Amino acid sequence: MASPGTLSLLHLFLGLVLAAWTLLFLARLVLTWYPQVDLQQGPPRWVALLTEPVLAPTRAVIQPIGGVDVTPVIWVGLVSLGRELLVGQQGLLTQVLRNAQQLALG
Repeated sequence: MASPGTLSLLHLFLGLVLAAWTLLFLARLVLTWYPQVDLQQGPPRWVALLTEPVLAPTRAVIQPIGGVDVTPVIWVGLVSLGRELLVGQQGLLTQVLRNAQQLALG
């Protein structure tokens, strides 16, 4: 089993990555409300570059509803669910970390 320190770093890293992804998808969701925004320039470009590889295949499966692209909403939900299941208060990695810390203490 990995040491509590390694697990703690993994827990922190995974939590930060999933939180950042959630924020990116939320930003992308807000950008869908403003179709006049150019996704090829400025900060929206970085949001599009980081989210489009995930959103494009999802759009092939889930078509827009009433002309509204719902794929960012779906990914916000999926990433939030994954974050809660892995690093939430009762998450899998959280429980493994707690057990490792208890074993290390005695």
